[in-house]
Amino acid sequence: MAFDGAARLKKELSLLDVYVIALGPMLSSGFFLLPGLAAAKTGPSVVLAYFLAGFLVLPAMLSKAELATAMPRAGGTYYFLDRSLGPMVGTVGGLGTWLVLILKSAFALIGMGAYLALFLNYPVKAVAIGLTLVFIATNVLGAKETSGLQRFLVILVLGLLGAFVLAGLLSVLGHETTEATRSRFSPFLTHGGEGLAATIGLVFISYAGLTKVASVSEEVRDPDRNLPLGMLLALITASAVYVVGIFIMVSVIEPATLHGDLTPVATAGVRIFDWLPAGAALGLVVVPAIAGLAAAGNAGIMAASRYPLAMARDNLVSRRLGYLGRFRTPTLALLATGALMALAIWTLDVVNVAKLASTFQLLIFALVNLAVIVMRESQIEAYDPGFRAPLYPWIQIFGLLAPFLLIAVMGLMPIFFSIGLVAACLGWYFYWARDRVVRDGAVFHWFERLGERRFEGLDPELRGILKEKGLRAQDPFDEVVARAYVVDLEADVSFEEATQRAAALLAHRLPASADQLAEGFMRGTLTGATPVSHGVVRSKSGIKVSVGDQFADDRPHGELIRAVFFLVSPEQNPGQHLRLLAGIAGRVDDEDFMDTWLSVSHAHHLKGAILQDERFLSLWVTREAASAPLIGRTLKEVQWPEGTLVALIRRGQEILVPGGDTVLRDGDRLSIVGDPPGIRQIRREYRSLV
Repeated sequence: MAFDGAARLKKELSLLDVYVIALGPMLSSGFFLLPGLAAAKTGPSVVLAYFLAGFLVLPAMLSKAELATAMPRAGGTYYFLDRSLGPMVGTVGGLGTWLVLILKSAFALIGMGAYLALFLNYPVKAVAIGLTLVFIATNVLGAKETSGLQRFLVILVLGLLGAFVLAGLLSVLGHETTEATRSRFSPFLTHGGEGLAATIGLVFISYAGLTKVASVSEEVRDPDRNLPLGMLLALITASAVYVVGIFIMVSVIEPATLHGDLTPVATAGVRIFDWLPAGAALGLVVVPAIAGLAAAGNAGIMAASRYPLAMARDNLVSRRLGYLGRFRTPTLALLATGALMALAIWTLDVVNVAKLASTFQLLIFALVNLAVIVMRESQIEAYDPGFRAPLYPWIQIFGLLAPFLLIAVMGLMPIFFSIGLVAACLGWYFYWARDRVVRDGAVFHWFERLGERRFEGLDPELRGILKEKGLRAQDPFDEVVARAYVVDLEADVSFEEATQRAAALLAHRLPASADQLAEGFMRGTLTGATPVSHGVVRSKSGIKVSVGDQFADDRPHGELIRAVFFLVSPEQNPGQHLRLLAGIAGRVDDEDFMDTWLSVSHAHHLKGAILQDERFLSLWVTREAASAPLIGRTLKEVQWPEGTLVALIRRGQEILVPGGDTVLRDGDRLSIVGDPPGIRQIRREYRSLV
């Protein structure tokens, strides 16, 4: 890999941050600028168009959520397409989406001018460039600071839009306006089904901001939970605001006025809040519009900058764009994004170009759904998403085909723009990037007849991501380690001998002979598929063995090994096997592990070195200690703290896997695992520990 863990972005984003980063871009131009233009194409059915567009974006959202929980890396769409379909498609997705996000963010900031112009007379483009500089500076300071600004903006927008929606519904449903409202919804489809389809394609991009958050998934805490949940909540919120808000606009604004209106929320607000002074009514709706467009610009810059960062890590653009600055943010990538955005604002008709770019975004959504199919069908064991999209593969097939149907009704100009953008990205790949990359995507793992094109580094890379993500709450890591056999090698032995000893012990628990187990362990070691933990071996003098590390590509082969772990897992759950392996690998990487591992005096306490004391306890039941009252009692008679488990009992040379009716005897050693508060409570109650 081009960059090591030290170059990773800090995990600072919570569920609320995911929610506001996903929601902010949706509550922007799609709501404050686009409804009038969309209504001109289909009439009152624009409300239905927004609802159906929200439904159609669902496959892309589910697919991105799955990919992001399997591969939480900066770059989002680029990273997913690169690792699934290969670097050529990844280059098109990365560069193309970067440029599209720049144009969309510029569009949002230009849109702010249309609302500010209602109050002030100033050069719109100059102010938009000034806002670009402010947001770039905020992003350079850190994701936490950026998300803090995003929280403020989105909460402000939601609060004021809540007032707009509530007052609007009261006005629309009022006795005096009911008949006028009905008349504005007839005829419903002014341009027929074709007009409705074209409008769905136009407004579909209003929901595209939903998936921007995937590009910052590397910075999300607990991505398995926070990414899919945050995206779903954002989609529900945005859909409700769009459908109800645009219903209100159609109800209170005459069709002739609405169809040419670039500030429909302001127009509707003045009529809804007609009981307020004119300036106050206008301000009440202009403020959320400005805040929403600012949130879209801010989130767009944050998301866009992660694309050159991720591509730089993979040598598809200059590696300088991949380095992190003083605040652990991609400073150079942010500056490059800001420079291109300012150039676009100053020189281009950003409004029209951003609309054309929507077609390219539809193409990317289709490819994201294809990426999920490829990753699943490749059957790479390390592809282990914390969230799996339901109804596979039908929802992905629908999500793959629907964007092309929408593109077909959007006209030739957007199609030609997308073709030109794809051609430019391919030109960059073949001219600059092709000779600098040495990998192919998971698609070649799928098509085994092309096996020679498989990128063997992909599986180890995904295993490295597993290590960073860590264990899931339901993974029985503590129990597995607590019940493991332990072998402490005092004399020099070969790796083969250590393996035979471990296999002989494990054969007592498993429906396999010691020879079968030893053969499997040796075969896995030689291929780098190193099994881990349900047996633990320590050798203070070290065992020399040539193995490959699944979770790092920079460790020397043939080095002395002082800790060996063996794990046997069911074939039907390879993901859990790899997560348990990753859990141990993460502990071994701790700076204090080896010192603790070699200094432990008793082999039985080696498990504590792996689990760490706060989650593991070895308790000696003896008449001379505080644990004496336990003698003669069954485990179920003892009031163990909630969240703790007696996982194993060592009785002389015998190891027992206990049940509730197991009677404790003098001399028993209990291996107890559990939550830190429960472990601390047992320590206090039974103070004599060994």
